[in-house]
Amino acid sequence: MTTISENSKAAAAPAPAEATGLIDLIPAKIARALTLGAGVLTVASCFLAWTWTPSFPGDLTFYGSPAGLQMQVLVTGVLTTLFALSTYGVKGTRWLTPAGGDAALKLAAIANFAIVWFTVGAISITLGGPINLEPGGAVVAVAGLLGLLGALALPFERPKQLPVDPEDTGWDQFKHNFGNGWDTFKAAFATGPVRKLPAMHSSVEILIITGILAVALGVFTYGVGTEYDELFLGFLITTGIGFAALNKSGLMAQATQLTSKHQNLSIAGAFTAAALFPFTQTDDQYATLGVYILIFATVALGLNIVVGLAGLLDLGYVAFLGVGAYAAALVSGAPTSPFGVHFPFWAAVLVGAAASLVFGVLIGAPTLRLRGDYLAIVTLGFGEIFRIAVNNTDGTSGPDITNGSNGIASIPNLSIFGFDFGAEHAIAGFTIGRFANYFFLMLLIMAVVVLVFRRSGDSRIGRAWVAIREDETAALAMGINGFRVKLIAFALGASLAGLAGTVQAHVTYTVTPEQYLFAGPIPPNSAFLLAAVVLGGMGTMSGPLVGASLLFLIPNKLQFMGEFQLLAFGVALILLMRFRPEGMIANRRNQLEFHEKDETPATLAKAGA
Repeated sequence: MTTISENSKAAAAPAPAEATGLIDLIPAKIARALTLGAGVLTVASCFLAWTWTPSFPGDLTFYGSPAGLQMQVLVTGVLTTLFALSTYGVKGTRWLTPAGGDAALKLAAIANFAIVWFTVGAISITLGGPINLEPGGAVVAVAGLLGLLGALALPFERPKQLPVDPEDTGWDQFKHNFGNGWDTFKAAFATGPVRKLPAMHSSVEILIITGILAVALGVFTYGVGTEYDELFLGFLITTGIGFAALNKSGLMAQATQLTSKHQNLSIAGAFTAAALFPFTQTDDQYATLGVYILIFATVALGLNIVVGLAGLLDLGYVAFLGVGAYAAALVSGAPTSPFGVHFPFWAAVLVGAAASLVFGVLIGAPTLRLRGDYLAIVTLGFGEIFRIAVNNTDGTSGPDITNGSNGIASIPNLSIFGFDFGAEHAIAGFTIGRFANYFFLMLLIMAVVVLVFRRSGDSRIGRAWVAIREDETAALAMGINGFRVKLIAFALGASLAGLAGTVQAHVTYTVTPEQYLFAGPIPPNSAFLLAAVVLGGMGTMSGPLVGASLLFLIPNKLQFMGEFQLLAFGVALILLMRFRPEGMIANRRNQLEFHEKDETPATLAKAGA
């Protein structure tokens, strides 16, 4: 039986709310001026001493010379100041906020507050209390707090609120009030449509793209080169919230428009910027991270064909990387190889890719008629079977092929056309070490993988993959040979992983079964590879590359957290999946699917952009 409440307090129509801030204590004009003044004061305080002793990492005792965390605070302070000036309509700054300035200003002030108080807290904990702060440290702490209060007091159009039905239970009333509060909080950071880019000459657009790539190279180089834990944690805070502010301002959408318009040029420029990375390093230490990131990203891009385009959930993909690595190690002249042969690099590459291709076909042929969870379980089993098999082929439990748990060691360095990848070389006055040599080689292989991904994704077979991913039954009804199409995706993804594995074997000197697990704290493993594809953006080209870079760099830098590393990492992944389920770089289809109730974005990234 249906009952209708006649309570007059539970009005049917929601009442409109006036424009106020999240903190309704400061008038709008004063709040905006307070935020601008706090940004300027933050910038000025970065040129003062924050501590009296150089014991804190970065040595923040100098006047007139920002260092360490002060540089990150300087960036957020400048960003807050520029966005505040743009909201005032100051000439020459309006281009900074093509989607509106208030939401970007709020996030910039939050980023400034977060990095400032993180620094103040780190100084207090390391040196034994806030008494160790110099006047500059106290000034920046106050400035960060004032900027946050001013930004949160900026008015915004509040959504209409539905009143609570007093006849509801306490839990229902709590959920209702929480929903109203969450809608209000989201409205505080809402933006308008992004203004279209003005008509510009192609040379100007190319120059802007060059600047964007230069900034990206600088941010990546800075993140890789962070020398102590506090600096890297500050880097995560600054870049995370800072890029969110840039996204709200509309600058990221306009950058996407430019790079999509000049897609081929943007890709070539990105590879050029990546090739400059070893020249920014004073030694070979960080080139090591670079080459491992490229290996991880290349394998993730191959998995993106299987998962992102074809929609096949593969939980044992790292096994194909291991097949390629073991195949190349066995024929590359390693003294522990039972075959005793030494193929040239091009032949070893073909052997590794072909071996992974064969295994992909052998595993895919009998299993790809399965769907969903059943296919995932089978691929997970294949990954474990591979690890157990190479463990047992040690001459005792099975034939002597892989030396069991000891693996194949002492794999020699590559030598291509007389170029020894294990020796240092001088290029244009720069000394390029061993890992930098392999970095350039891996960059070439990634270019091949990117070319394969683009060409296959835009081809007839690529459209068939997408059709299978979206609705396999409908695709079969339209005449697509689902088994053949899925087998091609599986085999192609496997061969690309094997291609990366051939280089990994030479970079690491040794291949062992423990390098190819389903899950573990250190990538690459199947769980991290799948996370890189999903978090970066399934079906896009740049998404898995960005996701793989972050998923390799962050765990490497968070090793000081010990056993809590995976806990913090897991919490971060949950938050990202909650607030950005389509991934960091999403294509149009995923953006619309995950935000059906939201307003359609003004600019959406194309697959492959």
